[in-house]
Amino acid sequence: MAPDHVDVLIVGAGLSGIGAACQLRRRCPDKTYAVLEARDAIGGTWDLFRYPGVRSDSDMFTLGYSFAPWQAPKAIADGATILDYLRRVADEHDVTRHIRLRHRVVRAEWDSRQARWTVQVHRDDTADTFTLTCSFLYACTGYYRYDAGHTPHFAGQERFAGRIVHPQHWPADLDHSGRQVVVIGSGATAVTLVPALARHAAQVTMLQRSPTYVLALPAHDALADALRRRLPPRLAYLLVRAKNVLLVTVNYQLSRRAPGLVRRLLRRGVARRLPAGYDVDRHFTPRYDPWDQRLCVDPDGTLFAALADGRASVVTDTIDRFTERGIRLVSGAHLPADVVVTATGLDLLALGGMTLRVDGVDVDLAQTVAYKGTMLSGVPNFALTLGYTNASWTLKADLVAEYVCRLLRHLDRTGTQVATPLAPPDDRRAPLIGLTSGYVRRGVASLPRQGHRAPWRLHQNYLRDLLLLRHGRLTDPGVRFTRADSAQRRSVDA
Repeated sequence: MAPDHVDVLIVGAGLSGIGAACQLRRRCPDKTYAVLEARDAIGGTWDLFRYPGVRSDSDMFTLGYSFAPWQAPKAIADGATILDYLRRVADEHDVTRHIRLRHRVVRAEWDSRQARWTVQVHRDDTADTFTLTCSFLYACTGYYRYDAGHTPHFAGQERFAGRIVHPQHWPADLDHSGRQVVVIGSGATAVTLVPALARHAAQVTMLQRSPTYVLALPAHDALADALRRRLPPRLAYLLVRAKNVLLVTVNYQLSRRAPGLVRRLLRRGVARRLPAGYDVDRHFTPRYDPWDQRLCVDPDGTLFAALADGRASVVTDTIDRFTERGIRLVSGAHLPADVVVTATGLDLLALGGMTLRVDGVDVDLAQTVAYKGTMLSGVPNFALTLGYTNASWTLKADLVAEYVCRLLRHLDRTGTQVATPLAPPDDRRAPLIGLTSGYVRRGVASLPRQGHRAPWRLHQNYLRDLLLLRHGRLTDPGVRFTRADSAQRRSVDA
């Protein structure tokens, strides 16, 4: 059981939660804490996803923690190697023993008179429900729903004689060797699955309604390999990390400012890897601009290699209905299939499904405004981690954890106990996530909003956030610091 009260309660033991706990131990060693994880293992995404070829879509020099150098050979790593890294980091920073598995946070209620959260927790292993309290609540749950992926219903799928599987719950007994496989989807999961399945399947078809931008990158970082031979590991890691941050930033900014140029460059890169005459425009040139949705990374061009040698193919069409032996398309074509993989995306779920209540009033997340991308207007002593959509998740998670530690130290230093973000003075609001991807459109209305200027606006820019979260002032018009005594709740100037 977790202790009855802790200074900081972290919800989630994935990439963000483990990093938050490590940063807390490093920067606020006097604070007590616990980490609650709803699943039966740590690792979050990297323990959940077990489909063939599962890997990172970001380089591990930025997806790894700033304080724990990535030492494995590949820069774009497989899921098992990432999970080993997370477990090792948790052990090395003495975090593992503070993690409570199968502890699902159901509800959290803030009481201003006591300046603390009362958190209701359900233990999935014993079916018991209990409460504990904390002074600061830190949600590291991500924004995906973990118990189920997005799976639309297709006409006639009940007639299909083969197997239909979703990558989020890959069956351990599925043998695709020598079979016809159709992967529905065009996102990162599909781009990962197709070449992995093509190693043993008779044929793999990626069936997409519309194409996605795909960028082939080396799985190994040549500069990292060279620097590791000449420099101390930590210095080499930080240099490569800085280089990759700069490249990602330049890529995104160039895509926003000169989308036509980036579109042509991406198309040229695809065309070089595919046979002459391949219909690149139909299958790999989206209607939207680069970074309106995330770019997909193809390490070492394995997807393009599978397409070039005929082990895999891409069909851009719309499903009419499933048949007993495959999928009928609107064009009239029929795709034979023994196995259909619905890589159709994920669903959003804010805060892992837990609800918040402040002084007896339920918090409607959609009515809150994110402050510095990590706290919510009107919600005291609470932070959440939302990683970048245009770079690695951990770059932002690291900065958020540093900011939370700075905030906790500031409260101690000033003799205050409560930090409450305030909504921006104007009414201009925008969605928290600016992508046009399907999973965003389906669920973004349930998430907090953002304002139109700092500190309420998310810029999806690591360098700007570095200044804001690591070096920016802790006191500004966007947050109020108060003492715990409700009878004397007065703002305190730093």
